[in-house]
Amino acid sequence: MAITGAPATMNRSVPKEEANYTPALTVLTSLFFMWGFLTCLNDILIPHLKAVFTLNYAEAMLIQFSFFAAYFIVSLPSGIIVEKIGYKRGIITGLITAGIGCLAFYPAAGTQSYVLFLVALFILASGITLLQVAANPYVAILGKPETASSRLNLTQAFNSLGTTIAPYFGSLVILSIAVKSAEEIKKLNATDLSAYQLTQASAVQVPYLWLAAALFVIAGIFAIVKLPQIEASSITSSNGEGKNFEHHHESAWHFRHLILGAIGIFVYVGAEVSIGSFLVNYIGHQDVLGIPADQAGKFVSFYWGGAMVGRFIGSAIQRKIKPGIVLAFNAVFAILLVITSMLSFGYLAMWSILLVGLFNSIMFPTIFTLAIDGLGKHTGQASGILCMAIVGGAIIPVLQGFIADNIGIHHAFILPVLCYLFIMYYGLKGHIPHLPKTAQA
Repeated sequence: MAITGAPATMNRSVPKEEANYTPALTVLTSLFFMWGFLTCLNDILIPHLKAVFTLNYAEAMLIQFSFFAAYFIVSLPSGIIVEKIGYKRGIITGLITAGIGCLAFYPAAGTQSYVLFLVALFILASGITLLQVAANPYVAILGKPETASSRLNLTQAFNSLGTTIAPYFGSLVILSIAVKSAEEIKKLNATDLSAYQLTQASAVQVPYLWLAAALFVIAGIFAIVKLPQIEASSITSSNGEGKNFEHHHESAWHFRHLILGAIGIFVYVGAEVSIGSFLVNYIGHQDVLGIPADQAGKFVSFYWGGAMVGRFIGSAIQRKIKPGIVLAFNAVFAILLVITSMLSFGYLAMWSILLVGLFNSIMFPTIFTLAIDGLGKHTGQASGILCMAIVGGAIIPVLQGFIADNIGIHHAFILPVLCYLFIMYYGLKGHIPHLPKTAQA
């Protein structure tokens, strides 16, 4: 069954190219900001929980595994939900679910249970998944298809604003509270241990209570605000195939450029999350700067800040240069920077890995819009497939964690290099739409 975007259509007397979607896009930017903030706060949770529960790298990466596994499990059901209830109600449902996930951090921290933390992260990520499935294609189709990639890059820039602020915020309120070693904890008496655990719990509880409140407020705003209703089947391809392109088959799974795009999303999110997840420990490593976690955490903002700046720049550039070319160019520079960091030490190692964020910037929105190009009525289903591929953020960091445990954190970044190689291919060749073989026969 093909999953379409929303069942209702706009008033057909107003052509899509002439309609004013600026108010709707403005409201949607708040969503991109919030899920960027919440996702990137994991980069601060990882070193905090790694120290609190004395975890190795692979165990600590279960935080990202639980978070991004939700994309794999929840994306296709989210596509069905969006089909049944529409974009707006899908967004509201996603916000409420994410808010419940944030509330679940309170008992998880209060009981000092790592398993409960992982469950809370899964619930939070389930809500964000529904937001992504609804909001990404919605932004892509709010306007001319030729500028879809530019438009999604612009709104994703505000996602990057959230990811830029989150590490600094998290470093101040979570990592600033010193975590004792396992040996130090054993020496504490019952009273001191109880006080210590309460302090560690509150470092996580209070920020996530505020985040839950913010999500519920935004859900209330979306319930009031009017958003244009669009039928996905009215979408045309940017390459001139026309609106009949999607009619050659009844499933999005048969489009090669979509499947390769899903692989592209898988490896991109995996690479981006892997790098971000290891930054605090990497910068604090003796081969790099050897500084405490709370100081290293503040540098992480440069990684995500680069992505924000790059998306604003990329939004303008992609109005002049084909998105595929820009994607391949950025992948090449990301490869060069990661290799430079692996082969160097000190500030050069740190700044070269942080600069990767600038070239990551346009990758997700560009791959996404190239992958759904011309799929028309299959756009909703395609969005579910692409968001399901975000599970790369669950798998690749864990693999990198195993590599880091065996050969060291410094050279474990070889995995993101391989990911960027595929993205380079997709930008050069893999994104070009072809009719399904069954249609060509």
